[in-house]
Amino acid sequence: MKKIILIFSFLMVVCNADLKAQDIHFSNVNEAPLFNSPANTGFFNGYFRAIASYRSQWAAMNKAFQTIAISVDGGLFKSRRRKAFLGVGLTVFNDKAGSANLQKTNALLNISGIIKTGKKSAFSVGIAGGVSSNNANYSKLTYSSQFDGNDIDNTLVSGETVVYRQFTTTDIAAGAAWEYSAVKIDQDHDDASSIKVSVGAFHLNRPVQDFGPGSLYRIPVKLTGQIITHFDFEDTKFSVTPTFLYSRQGQAWQFIVGSYVKYRVKSGTKVTGQRTENGIGLGLFYRSKDSFIPSLIYEVGDIAFFTSYDINVSGYRAATKFAGGFEVGFRFNNLASSLFESRSEFK
Repeated sequence: MKKIILIFSFLMVVCNADLKAQDIHFSNVNEAPLFNSPANTGFFNGYFRAIASYRSQWAAMNKAFQTIAISVDGGLFKSRRRKAFLGVGLTVFNDKAGSANLQKTNALLNISGIIKTGKKSAFSVGIAGGVSSNNANYSKLTYSSQFDGNDIDNTLVSGETVVYRQFTTTDIAAGAAWEYSAVKIDQDHDDASSIKVSVGAFHLNRPVQDFGPGSLYRIPVKLTGQIITHFDFEDTKFSVTPTFLYSRQGQAWQFIVGSYVKYRVKSGTKVTGQRTENGIGLGLFYRSKDSFIPSLIYEVGDIAFFTSYDINVSGYRAATKFAGGFEVGFRFNNLASSLFESRSEFK
């Protein structure tokens, strides 16, 4: 535990800088593993996982940023006897904003290789590739030349030549991850502890943002680094999940730090699954110089529901009145749990 505290303290110090605009992001960072690193593909305790999230941000701007994201992944050739297996997955998101509904739709196929490095540890590398489509309803754009002295009149001739267009590009990402986990067997409940470190690099090919003829702007590479931990308090029904996520894109960067405190309402049995349980968690996270994020998660066996709300504390709070972003999501994870199906790679 002391080592974990030192790691978090160090990361908090080195990340002391201004927050600027970045790629899409989520407040429930533990529920966006494939969007944080392709190496997380298939790298979990289970056989199949599907996560869906919806986020609405900056409603005070009238037309909020709205993001819908879906990820599915699982392991191939996964068994106790094998020291290595493959992870395959798919991520899809749609992000739109503004009166013109400027939107991006992105779909990536993920492939990873996971290998056990010990009885309690494993390492993974992953890549992802796919396409990204960008479009908008440019007819809804208005210009300062349409100001009639009182308001913007979109019936007035703007004098602007609209040359914006839809375009599609390729997108490439890569990453690596390492996990250490330990379980103390108990008659009532198995107490687990784990730490997972992952890094990712997105937009490695720096695709050109071809909104108009002659456009030369290339989207910057986005780098991510994440630490996710889990600690069950022995002989209690409580656990904590300290988490840290750092991302950088061009000159813009941000970090999110925080934790859930979870209470186990009901434990699984040795037959139904020692890692299958019902519980509720309350969390508080902080996005650097932007918002505090109270969060809630409810887990029922293989299923989880989660939600959060960003309380804006940046300089923009005068306009937002502390309102930031609302997020809600659902996760299904076919856990490697019961005696009839347990073939966990890392136990």
